[in-house]
Amino acid sequence: MEILSQVKEWSSLRNIDPELEARYETLKDIVMMRRKPFLELINWLEEATEWLTSPASTRYHLNKEHGLLEHSINVAETLLNLKETLAPEITAESCVIVGLLHDLGKAGVPGKPQYLVNEPSEKQRWAGYPASVPYRFNNDLLYLSVPIRSLYLILPRLPLTEEEVQAIAYHDGQYVEDNRSVATKEGKLALLLQYADNWSGFVKEKEDH
Repeated sequence: MEILSQVKEWSSLRNIDPELEARYETLKDIVMMRRKPFLELINWLEEATEWLTSPASTRYHLNKEHGLLEHSINVAETLLNLKETLAPEITAESCVIVGLLHDLGKAGVPGKPQYLVNEPSEKQRWAGYPASVPYRFNNDLLYLSVPIRSLYLILPRLPLTEEEVQAIAYHDGQYVEDNRSVATKEGKLALLLQYADNWSGFVKEKEDH
């Protein structure tokens, strides 16, 4: 009861749904071998970036406040389920790290979020309509692909294995032209992350909303 009360208190302070917060805390507790640098990274992200509040996209899946966090939790949980059946030798810690952090680049960098709330046009404002697209890309942010920015934010603070780096770098699979170089060379973790990401975005998040 005390833990649940704390979660509700933290959720209220962060304006996060308590159930989402509880799922987030459960995932964080799985990381043990690299717990200190992992929590230091997470604490830094929560305090210095838009990690907790960023949408997952400008107009597609979970284009809302906390959308990135919800998507990342969905992917990590799906990845854990997949690995239990298909590759139990992969550690749960690896699954949580790459699942939670694969899209971290969408948070932007301290002081420069990747996504900004889109303002309605003059015509939309006059008619009382919201902006047709909820968010827009921040053009003041130096362009990096999401996986590259994710690794840029992670690696100075948290060591990753080669498999984890590959999984994050190529998690969009063949939906991205640049990823053709890794076709047929993906490790198990990269393949599972690709599928967990697709399942979360194309199935789970459509069914839930």
